[in-house]
Amino acid sequence: MTGLMLTQAQAIIAGALAEARSRNAQPLAIVVLDAGAHPIALAREDGATFFRHRIATAKATGALGMGADTRVLAQRAANNAAFFQAVAVTLEGEIAYSPGGVLVRDAAGAVIGAVGVSGDTGDCDEDCARAGIRAAGLEQAA
Repeated sequence: MTGLMLTQAQAIIAGALAEARSRNAQPLAIVVLDAGAHPIALAREDGATFFRHRIATAKATGALGMGADTRVLAQRAANNAAFFQAVAVTLEGEIAYSPGGVLVRDAAGAVIGAVGVSGDTGDCDEDCARAGIRAAGLEQAA
């Protein structure tokens, strides 16, 4: 596989939204980025606040830029606050250290993109991202 395709990105969004509705989650914004952090697809549910897509993008971009899901980044930031604060300053705040940013890998394990979800708790956001990745038949970062 050479990269994340639009049809896959749309399947990720559909799967994430289906998971969110099955959980009765708060309205979400979901963004799917390719490996270069370029947006492929974005959805904002009715009722999701207007910052949600930016937070979702910051989660996905952060996962790509740091090479780890944002849950891992949050754990690392708790143990190395000065470094992660410097990262946030360097990126002019365009990174979010909250669960919901998940790397997308192809069958060979190569990172082909990331999903960012924002709107509910970090745990729910992350679960919805993972459900979307599964719905698209793609692998998740370990």
